[in-house]
Amino acid sequence: MISATAIYVLWLREMKRYVRAKSRIVGSLIMPLSFLAFLGMGFNRMAVPGVQSGTNYIMFLVPGIIGMTLLFSSTMQGLSVLWDREFGFLKEIMVAPVSRLSIVLGRIAGGTTTSLFQAVLLLVIAVILGFRVRAASDLFAALAFMILIAFTFIGLGLVFASRMKDMQGFSLIMNFIIFPLFFLSGAFYPLQNLPWFIRSLSYLDPLTYGIDGLRAVLIRAHNFPLVVDFLAMGGFAALMLGLGAYFFEKSESV
Repeated sequence: MISATAIYVLWLREMKRYVRAKSRIVGSLIMPLSFLAFLGMGFNRMAVPGVQSGTNYIMFLVPGIIGMTLLFSSTMQGLSVLWDREFGFLKEIMVAPVSRLSIVLGRIAGGTTTSLFQAVLLLVIAVILGFRVRAASDLFAALAFMILIAFTFIGLGLVFASRMKDMQGFSLIMNFIIFPLFFLSGAFYPLQNLPWFIRSLSYLDPLTYGIDGLRAVLIRAHNFPLVVDFLAMGGFAALMLGLGAYFFEKSESV
């Protein structure tokens, strides 16, 4: 049975840990802001093949950088599972009289909130740098895609964290996975500029549809119909959350 109290307690714990770690907040924004500042401003006056007329490079880049932020922050939520296992907290909550599904949902809620906070903060900074949001309703649609991206990659992080016990090994494996996912997603460049055999791999990447959906609602530039982006991300999110919950329930607490 799902316990709302357990979900809330785990969510609150994650929020307190995040707010107290000021360096974590700043550090999570340094890389995306560096890409946005140097790539965005450096290529802003150049004509980028495949970018539709009337859309400068900063406008094109911002949804990709938001997707990158969500990808990195969400997958690395698995590290908190390994930290809790290392210091014994995971064992304590595993033997508590609550379902493991409640524990999974609490972790997902906390990870999603922190990832969304980083993404929204980055969007605010992007607006200061020249990005323009066309309508307030676009922000709500973009938020829906951000949540689906966060769900998808938090689930992926839980899958690997549930099967591993070494934090260093987890970081290496996740970097090996998330960088190809990032570069295949078209975050920096239009997908049509890629060779066909690489572009076909991009269609298997969940982040491709997340970033394309963000571009569709924020700048009206996209490769797929909006409904395809939404359904694809919804399917990937459900699949990865299901796998993450399954492997977490099967994992050992020590």
